[in-house]
Amino acid sequence: MTDSPTAAVAPGARREWITPPIAAPAPEQNTTDLLEARVAATPDRPLFAVPEGESWRDITTKEFHDDVRAIAKGLIAKGIVPETRIAFIAYTSYEWTLVDFALWYAGAIMVPVYETNSPGQLQWILQDSGAEGLISQTPELDAKYDEIEGDRPELRWRLSMAEGALDELRGAGAEVSDERLEQARSHARGDSIATLIYTAGTTGRPKGTVLVHSNFVELSRNIQEPLGEVIDVPGSSTLLFVTLAHVFARLISVIGVAYGIRVGHQHDTTRLVPSLGSFRPSFLLAVPRVFEKVYNSALQKASEGGKEKIFRRAVSVGVAYSRAMDSGGASLGLRLQYRLFDLLVFRKLRATLGGRVQHAVSGSAPLGLFLGHFYRALGVQVLEGYGLTETTAPVSVNLPGRFKIGTVGPPLPGCGVRIAEDGEILTRGINVFREYWNNPEATEAAFTEDGWFRTGDLGQLDEEGYITITGRKKDIIVTAGGKNVAPAAFEDPIRADGIVGECIVVGDQKPFIAAVVTLDPEMLPKWLELHDLDPGMPLAEAAAHPRVREHIQGVIDRANRRVSRAESIRKFEVLDRTFTIEDGTLTPKLSLKRNVAMEQIAPVIDRIYSGTSSIPTV
Repeated sequence: MTDSPTAAVAPGARREWITPPIAAPAPEQNTTDLLEARVAATPDRPLFAVPEGESWRDITTKEFHDDVRAIAKGLIAKGIVPETRIAFIAYTSYEWTLVDFALWYAGAIMVPVYETNSPGQLQWILQDSGAEGLISQTPELDAKYDEIEGDRPELRWRLSMAEGALDELRGAGAEVSDERLEQARSHARGDSIATLIYTAGTTGRPKGTVLVHSNFVELSRNIQEPLGEVIDVPGSSTLLFVTLAHVFARLISVIGVAYGIRVGHQHDTTRLVPSLGSFRPSFLLAVPRVFEKVYNSALQKASEGGKEKIFRRAVSVGVAYSRAMDSGGASLGLRLQYRLFDLLVFRKLRATLGGRVQHAVSGSAPLGLFLGHFYRALGVQVLEGYGLTETTAPVSVNLPGRFKIGTVGPPLPGCGVRIAEDGEILTRGINVFREYWNNPEATEAAFTEDGWFRTGDLGQLDEEGYITITGRKKDIIVTAGGKNVAPAAFEDPIRADGIVGECIVVGDQKPFIAAVVTLDPEMLPKWLELHDLDPGMPLAEAAAHPRVREHIQGVIDRANRRVSRAESIRKFEVLDRTFTIEDGTLTPKLSLKRNVAMEQIAPVIDRIYSGTSSIPTV
């Protein structure tokens, strides 16, 4: 064995884990059958809730079903026939899922577009997918098509929800018979294309991921036993704020229909806390950055109120208490301290989440050990999972009452994982996509000869099938001295700090490891104010300020304690700007496009290794 993080298969470690499916295959079913079964079982159960003033108005399963059918008939009246590809761009909202199911009922194939996609990206998606129509939600989103430079892909029609498109469709479909709708609805089988999702991708041009109806149906049918405590209990509800163009939230919306989960939506994260308070969900779906911001906001609020010391003590006790749960249980003294801080601190934090949240599902990036223990101390089991667009979101997820902090759980029923010789995670199962649209070369490269999908991620399996992600295969850094370093070991804990936006660890073929850090413009002003500095300080000035650099130095020092001296970060730079979706360095789900960012910060990296950096060494 070498010291390379790619050499992930230790002697005696498991190489493969396949969890058999629980539900018998239903190859004739498509996603609309899930709604048909739900409306037959619980027609009057609230399936959605929409904002109405300071409260929420429920929409029953039957009301949703009726509206889906009415809009689907309108789509058919407009000339949509089964297998027509239709692009859709909208914010996370009730209407998103309404249109999604209406397109499926009409037999169509949705091509979702992120609301943050540029006109150029929209142009590529329309062109590559061959979409015949475009539905958009707001004037701002309508304009993206008009702003396409050069030749615009030809469309048979465009519909603007801002101009009453849904009402127009409801009216247009009045003459379409139930028999004609049923013929369109039942056209698709399990192996028919359900959607083309263009991977935001951290490298290269987005590829159209072909997901079939069975990917959604079989995952929904097999998820009941492992996650029934979360999704299939009376009063189960969730507030979606992750963009529905992403497969993670999209699958949850389908599962919500399948199990009668009451779902609300809030795309404006600045209104998330009051929305959580009024909606009071029983579980949440989020990416790690959201969990980081909730923690950092709570810390800043405590600092503003002069209670930072008690907050930090509560967190320390809570994390220790959570860790003790994994190693034989807490001592009497620790239990008593925890009860005190639960009363003084944690109870109030639970209230900010609505007071009912018991579980949260986290995906898209590693959560980190600290946050996992912090939220468990708060009374929220964060069920960290793992997956990609190509796996219809989940490959694995931690299970309620049987979760291991620091892992992403075991493969779900019907899913399997294999660890290749170089440590890459391979997967196959009911969740894996069929192909990349119009890209046979990429499809062939994505699979092994015996049909396992190459995820590009590195990981390990323990004796119970739980997976630990150790890094990205393409991100491994090999220093000039031959030391192999996985950047995630540093980037995740550094990025978890309150004022850090992003962190890129560099050093491939260089004499030592270094880091490039951005500041979080949302969290920075409060931090500056708490440290008796001007909260209106420009970002460029803050990046060079000695107090800020001293703070980042401390964050780097703590991260360095995790590794050997040879692997530690010796220098760092703080950028005078942030990474954004607009400059191409972030994906719509706020993942860093490492290759794009590396190109943009190349001069900064050169300064670090040329000896001209003004930043002190560690």
